[in-house]
Amino acid sequence: MKRTHKTRRSIIAFIVFVIAALIIAYHPNLQQPTVSPPQTPSTTIANASGDAAEALEKLRVAGRAPKTGDSEYNRTHFGDGWETELGCDSRNRILQRDLTNVQTDEEGCKVVSGQLNDPYTGKVVMFTRGSSTSDDVQIDHVVALSNAWQTGAQALTYEQRVQFANDPLELLAVDGPTNQQKSDADAATWLPPYKPFRCQYVARQIAIKAKYQLWVTAAEKDAMFRVLSTCPGQELPTQ
Repeated sequence: MKRTHKTRRSIIAFIVFVIAALIIAYHPNLQQPTVSPPQTPSTTIANASGDAAEALEKLRVAGRAPKTGDSEYNRTHFGDGWETELGCDSRNRILQRDLTNVQTDEEGCKVVSGQLNDPYTGKVVMFTRGSSTSDDVQIDHVVALSNAWQTGAQALTYEQRVQFANDPLELLAVDGPTNQQKSDADAATWLPPYKPFRCQYVARQIAIKAKYQLWVTAAEKDAMFRVLSTCPGQELPTQ
């Protein structure tokens, strides 16, 4: 009798085992989870190459510093307007550099008229000096001064900030209304509407931040890498 009970228990245990195995085999939710393959670098980062991408990777990543209270941003932290060199201010020097068919006053400094092939919109902007027309072409700080203030410029000396605000690498003649739309945005929130110029624009921002030891936010860095992934081999601009 005892052997019969043992035999029955063995048979029942075997049947339960077989049933459990069948349930696991045919029920996907009970199968062992699959192991995900090792993560590889994102396509965006992998496709970004060249001097600009390498320089971006070296930039410090941090959040924006405050610009209120003792750290409140003010344009005067970067000097009182355009710096003058040899009798000619930075605005007119950049207009002479970036415009074509330039006409100047008798002293050879102030630009009276010219033509801008605008890098931000891709359109041609005619410039005529005048109270109601001069703002058609504006000089943009490629890294906005307010953004620079929040990403390391507070640690620069006053003289270094004045140099920053008048550095030809930092300045571009651009379409006035488009420059107003940009305001103090970084690459994470604003890029030139003219897409063929975006790689050069981002590369210039990287070159400026590297030159003055400024940092980028995580969102800004991601946005820059996305742009650079469309133009492998992008180089940094020269002075």
